[in-house]
Amino acid sequence: MTSTDERGWLRALPADGGRDALFSRAGHLVYGTRRLSELVQGRPPGVTGSQWGSASRTAFDLVVRGPETGQPVVAVTIGPVPLPGSAEQRAERLADAVGAAVGLPVLRIGSPTLRAAEHGRRLIEYVLDARAYAAGGTGDEPAPVGFRDILGRMPDGRTGPVNDLGALARAAAVEAYVAGQLADPIVRGLHVRWTEGPAQGWSWVQPRLDGCLVERVSITAQRFSCGVDEARLAEDLAAVAIGERLRVARSEDPDLLPRADLTAEIAALSRRRDELVGGFAYDHLCVA
Repeated sequence: MTSTDERGWLRALPADGGRDALFSRAGHLVYGTRRLSELVQGRPPGVTGSQWGSASRTAFDLVVRGPETGQPVVAVTIGPVPLPGSAEQRAERLADAVGAAVGLPVLRIGSPTLRAAEHGRRLIEYVLDARAYAAGGTGDEPAPVGFRDILGRMPDGRTGPVNDLGALARAAAVEAYVAGQLADPIVRGLHVRWTEGPAQGWSWVQPRLDGCLVERVSITAQRFSCGVDEARLAEDLAAVAIGERLRVARSEDPDLLPRADLTAEIAALSRRRDELVGGFAYDHLCVA
């Protein structure tokens, strides 16, 4: 299903002087929850009435309005991934089919911990900044240093990658270790990209030597570039989620995954390396 005139199917969001926008960034206005029917002008060809009825009610947490056309630059969801076979998953797939038909850029962040209300603004600002930086190369040449790898002063005073979204969580882990709340001060992680699926990042810390606090984040970008490698971004966001969990863990006993079980899950992931873009680079983590 492909629209012959994608620009004709996407609605221009009214600027209204930005009064209804949650915030702005580099000329972009960012709005809160919008249904698909508010972004698409009518039912596109190839989509049945029943499909449109279900998909049109699907909501996005945040929508970024472009400064030139006023059309959506990207529609974003942040939160838990729908369960397989659930009504939520079916509605999401229908919405994705409509989005493909009209050329709607979509970014889905799957996480049991992250939410649009708490983490959406930082994510949107980061992605827009990364895209602007990536577009700032000379001609066809990319910027000499990737946005994620720009060095500067870190929260703890060291020099490091200032555009690591997980930096605060990594600093918090060190503080928790010094306070005796963690057995190891390092936030560890990995990232992969499935050939026919999302980018995925894992992060974990060890409150006990035999127990890990684990977060996993998936990123599905459709007709949209984040300006940075999506798998690395997923790992950084997983570290952000670890930071959120650490704040809770200081007053409540967290759900921990036995270290041996985490090692087994990483080993199982390694056995699927043929399904991953670029293979698997974490064999050293498969040893207990």
